[in-house]
Amino acid sequence: MNTNNKKVFFISDEMSWEELGGGVSRQIMGYDKNIMMVKVKFEKGAIGSPHQHPHSQTTFIAKGKFEFISGDNKKVLASGDSIYFEPDIIHSAVCLETGILIDVFSPCREDFLDGSKVSYFGNKNETDEN
Repeated sequence: MNTNNKKVFFISDEMSWEELGGGVSRQIMGYDKNIMMVKVKFEKGAIGSPHQHPHSQTTFIAKGKFEFISGDNKKVLASGDSIYFEPDIIHSAVCLETGILIDVFSPCREDFLDGSKVSYFGNKNETDEN
């Protein structure tokens, strides 16, 4: 029983996508102070530029194909695969086939909730020109 008035059910078809730029959008699918799940949609060629954060993160590839870099490790992963990012490790992704990722963070990404602008998404072609 939910007695704290927090949202319990997150119906994707009833939620809008938050456009992050560079062919990336997201839906926050559930969270509390300890954990957060986010669905992230990538167009082919979109990138998650190298970045780091103090949160543990695990990512499930729900659809598509992505090239991930985590620290010194690089691997192409496809639908059904997953990856774990330890806190503070520099990591990135390039979308090779249009896809969807399910990201889980611990603790919650407060910066996703407070309106902070995400600076690490972009289009591969735009990045190559810079």
